[in-house]
Amino acid sequence: MDFISNLVLGFNVAFSATNLFFCFIGCLIGTLIGVLPGIGPVATISILLPGTFGMDPVASIILLCGVYYGAMYGGSTTSILVNIPGEAGSIITCLDGYQMARKGRAGPALGISAFGSFIGGTGSILGLMLMAPLLARLALKFGSPEYFALMVFGITMVTFLCMGSIIKGLMMAVAGLLISTIGQDPISGSTRFTLDRMTLMDGVGLVPVAMGVFGLGEILTNIEGVIKKDIFETKLKGLLPTLKDWADSKWPIVRGTLIGFFLGILPGSGTVIPTFISYAVEKRLSRHPEKFGTGVIEGVAAPETANNAATGGSLVTLLSLGIPANVVMAVLLGGFIIHGIQPGPLLITKHPSLFWGTIASMYIGNGMLLVLNLPLIGIWVKLLKIPYNILFPLILLFCFIGVYTLNNNIYEILIMIIFGVFGYLMRKFGFEGAPFMLAMVLGPMMEINFRQSLLFGDPFTFFKRPISATLLIFSLFLLITPLISTIARKRKQLEQLED
Repeated sequence: MDFISNLVLGFNVAFSATNLFFCFIGCLIGTLIGVLPGIGPVATISILLPGTFGMDPVASIILLCGVYYGAMYGGSTTSILVNIPGEAGSIITCLDGYQMARKGRAGPALGISAFGSFIGGTGSILGLMLMAPLLARLALKFGSPEYFALMVFGITMVTFLCMGSIIKGLMMAVAGLLISTIGQDPISGSTRFTLDRMTLMDGVGLVPVAMGVFGLGEILTNIEGVIKKDIFETKLKGLLPTLKDWADSKWPIVRGTLIGFFLGILPGSGTVIPTFISYAVEKRLSRHPEKFGTGVIEGVAAPETANNAATGGSLVTLLSLGIPANVVMAVLLGGFIIHGIQPGPLLITKHPSLFWGTIASMYIGNGMLLVLNLPLIGIWVKLLKIPYNILFPLILLFCFIGVYTLNNNIYEILIMIIFGVFGYLMRKFGFEGAPFMLAMVLGPMMEINFRQSLLFGDPFTFFKRPISATLLIFSLFLLITPLISTIARKRKQLEQLED
């Protein structure tokens, strides 16, 4: 009965005129960001954060969540029509989506993408409603050692699942932890590494760093490399999939929902890994695997469902444990903290309107996105033709305005520029921003829980408690495994040279 009453409370909150408006705006901006290649939800949420300070916390979180799952919807449009993923979670959609467009089936590809996204997103919201309260109750049994171990596990998973070298991922995580120590000591209150600058007394701001690394860094990278946009000219007709399309897609959509949701819960998986795994599973189970990559509708339905399902999964750990599963959730965590709200096991009891209102708004937002995406595809196609030499200066202007209006502090613009160059160099040398950003956000909480654990006087307390010991041992295993495989490979190469 409590579940029904909580859901009614959520819909009462979500259906208020203000929250409905911000839900719509979030979905619209998210779709636009997904459509335009080179701009991701991380940069967009970072740019929007300063504008949400004066807003009601519930409306603010509804807006930012709408941007996130809206971007998953919009990313398929560019993948299918331009063969360039508008968002990282739509990379695999290019394989079959663009080939379907070349065969004159762009309409059904876009249609099944929209419906699959709706089903996957709705399924993940159901999972979020059921799992988040259960995890929150479990987390109430956590102490400082368990929280420290959980954060170590989260950063380790993000590092382990990096696309590049695990050593580079570890270097970025350590860099993020070092940046997080700037400011006041959380226990003694003394200042550290501030260079006697008032701007750094409270630490390096999350918003300037995120806008620099993911906004300015992305702009610099895209300006350097010209993205060629060949929009495939085809008449967008027959957006509603046929009965045969539905028959071919129904099980890929079901499997994509489950894979996306449960992998989305894992720290570090993001939306890319679930889409690749979902695509691989369908290819493995298919009676005609050789046709994948030539324009089969299952190759569009499965990954597009999975990337939207992953958004609900990633919110589970953020809302119930206070641990971001990916870099978007790390920035969203900053949004919660800015409004004086700490996500975690007490969120549901302390802020029921926020928790259930956000969930209800996601139901409404998924419906809005389904209605928005199909009729507006023609407009999105025209937007894709905007030259980057017009688009990127506008984004840069929004970055500067957003950072300055944060505290009316010009030094924060300087911080954004420094981290923008840092983000650009990261991309140039094959480093990923996710471990850095996650470590920077979790760093202060890790330090507090680590030092509170050691106040008991026992340095082995982490290994005397079953949950923290399990998480730390598993984290160590994840870090050692690649090292062992590298040593084994080098030894094999030496043996071959000796022979």
